[in-house]
Amino acid sequence: MKARYIDILLPLGTLVLVLTLWDISVRWFGVPNYLLPPPLDVFKAFWHGYSTGLLWPHLLTTAAETLFGFILGCSVALVLGGLVAEYKLLEKAVYPFVVALQSMPKVALAPLLLVWFGFGLMSKVVLVALICFFPMFVNVVSGLRSARPELIDLYTAFSATRFQIFKDIKLPSALPAIFAGLQIAIVLSLLGAVVGEFVASQQGLGSLIQAASLNFDLPTMFACIVTLALMGAFATMTMQYIQRRALFWETGSRSTTSKTKGNAA
Repeated sequence: MKARYIDILLPLGTLVLVLTLWDISVRWFGVPNYLLPPPLDVFKAFWHGYSTGLLWPHLLTTAAETLFGFILGCSVALVLGGLVAEYKLLEKAVYPFVVALQSMPKVALAPLLLVWFGFGLMSKVVLVALICFFPMFVNVVSGLRSARPELIDLYTAFSATRFQIFKDIKLPSALPAIFAGLQIAIVLSLLGAVVGEFVASQQGLGSLIQAASLNFDLPTMFACIVTLALMGAFATMTMQYIQRRALFWETGSRSTTSKTKGNAA
């Protein structure tokens, strides 16, 4: 219980310290509002944006692009990564093209996606999916290939099918790597959605940031940035919670190890 309070209080203390230093620095050095607004102005813009409903449509648009693109990219990466990990011939045929696709800057693909999918939601979803795909794909392949060979040999000796080996040995062994890929992809998905909105969009937090920058409305820009930070933190914490629930044996082993070390000390 004490450790939980420490985990909560330490970040809050750091946040209060940063905001205090920010406010003192702005007032002490006389920084104008169009360069760096004080924290109180950012809070007022944040409160005004959500109390009047200005920010809600942009928030929901960015959240939809992030979620749908994340699901699409990770689903394709999970299926293709599983096939590549199982079939060496498919790896030789597909992997060079996957690496080549990852090497291309996604911002350079954005105008092409606009031509193909239009200025609406779909072009951003596809861009987010492309950004999420590679880290998830790599983690799936490496995770499936990290299974213990002796367990595979044991199942093979008892005439287990390829699917049984995959389900009982390879997939459970790959789950930590898969969840690591999901945590990377969920952060990158938010980045991809904002990049897509920067390129061409009429709604979304990225387009609102761009519109506010033209008017030197920095409090609104910071309000959008804070919203994006909160969205990223919430998505990451949600994924970590799902991982703890899904990989319950890892949590149990870590707690047992810590208790053993404490008793030994």
